[in-house]
Amino acid sequence: MVEEAVSATLNFYAAPENGEKPQYYMYTHSPQRNFGDDPHLVLITDIRGKEDRFTLDASGFQIVKYPTKFTAFDDDERIKTEYYKEIEELLKEVIGAQTVVVYDHTIRRRIPGQSDNPACRGPLERVHVDQTPWAGERRAQIRGGMQPEELAKHRAQVINIWRSINGVVEESPLALADARTIHWENDLVPVTMVYPHELGETYSVKYSERLRFYYKSKMDSDEVYLFKCYESETDGRARLSPHTAFRDPTSGKDAKPRHSIEIRALAFSKKTL
Repeated sequence: MVEEAVSATLNFYAAPENGEKPQYYMYTHSPQRNFGDDPHLVLITDIRGKEDRFTLDASGFQIVKYPTKFTAFDDDERIKTEYYKEIEELLKEVIGAQTVVVYDHTIRRRIPGQSDNPACRGPLERVHVDQTPWAGERRAQIRGGMQPEELAKHRAQVINIWRSINGVVEESPLALADARTIHWENDLVPVTMVYPHELGETYSVKYSERLRFYYKSKMDSDEVYLFKCYESETDGRARLSPHTAFRDPTSGKDAKPRHSIEIRALAFSKKTL
């Protein structure tokens, strides 16, 4: 079978010129970050028809057919009270999680002429991972309400659940890197996230010819991406998947702007002795 692919420019990490530790300021500072972009033309392979080759524990991401009846994506409170519950059931059903804590979501809408703002962000066109292992474990403790000794008895994952909310994706699809192609020491760069009252940490990603990126063309609203941002187990299974939106060169000038929702959730399963 011949694999279909597109060539697109992805933005990778460029270190601060002054040698500072990379930092990203969440709506508290201008400029918002002290590091730059290193754009590279990358081949992104279409996995349409081959979705079952990619799983959370092998590649760090997978696609699940999971239609939703929820449509009120302009109502933040209903998202939290209704859609969050649906995502909890999805993760329990699909990955066998015993406890799920949905703690955050982001709506992304590309609106011509409108710059990003906290209430309505456009697709993020920079290769990144939402959590480092330090940040993922910290979220598991704080958001999951577990002390270290209790957390040690559980497998903990941070999983993002991404869905288009306006039908078939025609522009700015999501590309994900296969975890098996990552060199942790060379490719991943910790970035301090500076919030008004706390610090977090994400990974930015350096360009590497080893990295392999994938997407599903024309993904519809009845499907979701699941991808890992943190995995507590270090036994060889995938622990994360770098991801980014990208400008699809096959999209026509009249392509419908992408609208999507990304949920962030903790998934816990008790370890068996």
